[in-house]
Amino acid sequence: MTNNPFDRLPQVPSFEVKSAAAVDGQALPPAQMSGAFGVPGGQDLSPDLTWSGAPEGTKSYAVTVYDPDAPTMSGFWHWAVANIPASVTSLAEGARMPEGAVQFRNDAGLPQYIGAAPPAGHGAHRYFITVHALDVEDIGVPAEGSPAYLGFTMAGHILARATVVATAETPAA
Repeated sequence: MTNNPFDRLPQVPSFEVKSAAAVDGQALPPAQMSGAFGVPGGQDLSPDLTWSGAPEGTKSYAVTVYDPDAPTMSGFWHWAVANIPASVTSLAEGARMPEGAVQFRNDAGLPQYIGAAPPAGHGAHRYFITVHALDVEDIGVPAEGSPAYLGFTMAGHILARATVVATAETPAA
């Protein structure tokens, strides 16, 4: 497994994020697994998230879900959302996005959350579920932009971040 993907970025303060579905260090429940990729019980529902303690000056949030353990040279982006208004501090499971928010195409090519689906027998994967507090209302990335482009663009605008790292594993057949 690779290190924490945030180790390569400028360090910023943290704040708190909680989820009933995505608990730090625990396995994701079936609802957050991928039905689209054939995981039994998978529903591709984004996890519930509630956050607090973002710094003063926060003008919007972005939420990303990233698997650095995917067997690719670039990991796998499961979800990327930006321009979430600063007044929003929670998203329900399977959330509809608040007005003005933009969902970018994940690495499956879909502008939505796609659940965890590690290859069978590949071992446990980590899912970095992160809320980024930003100093701009609109990050300026077009809807057809990629999660990697979002990450590159917002790197200089992150005031703080809150992360939960959940896991998932698909047993060998």
